[in-house]
Amino acid sequence: MPDGPTIQRMFAEVAPGYDRANRALSLGIDVYWRRRAVRMVGVQAGERALDVCAGTGDLSFALQRAGALVTGADFCVPMLAFAHQKALAARGRGAQAVPEFLAADALHLPFPDASFDFATVAFGIRNVSDPLVGLREMARVVRPGGRVLVLEFTRPRLPLLGAMYRFYFGKVLPKLGGWISGAKNGAYQYLHDSVMAFPEREAFLALMQAAGLQSPRLELLTGGIAALYRGEVAR
Repeated sequence: MPDGPTIQRMFAEVAPGYDRANRALSLGIDVYWRRRAVRMVGVQAGERALDVCAGTGDLSFALQRAGALVTGADFCVPMLAFAHQKALAARGRGAQAVPEFLAADALHLPFPDASFDFATVAFGIRNVSDPLVGLREMARVVRPGGRVLVLEFTRPRLPLLGAMYRFYFGKVLPKLGGWISGAKNGAYQYLHDSVMAFPEREAFLALMQAAGLQSPRLELLTGGIAALYRGEVAR
């Protein structure tokens, strides 16, 4: 896996075309996945939320629309610049509240213990150099009884869908993603490689347990192309 600075540079180059590429490459299904994430984390109005690896802020804004008070954190400043632009545009359209965004490393979150009611990460935990430490940090900053939710890619196990997925993800997506986003740094080849190597399903539930999260569970999405994982912080 590339080191942290390499991943930072990769996402910095992808940032201008990141949202456009996400919509196109997923055929818009990523919007649905984030809605399911909001539902699964069970947002209550006024809850304090931390969105880790927030990128350009798509999940942060979805959580805010559901009534949470959201802080989005990411270690790639150019990605956050686009999140800030979205926040300014939302205020211009009359939004009363928008997420706050700041630069932060998922391995060293700059918040006191129990600062939030829940924490989320969408398609970012596999980019953290030590996912176990990242999960522990998310659990640390969430209050006892709060929730940690992860949205991440998985590998479908249905034979026909799996074959189509491997062809698209391995052969089509790296080239198409680079063309749509304008990135020439192999970011979408890295996307394929990181998903193939990352622990998923039962293995990731075990990782959540190792991080101290209780009652971890998962919900597969779109035939097993993605999954939602949720665990609770011990009371």
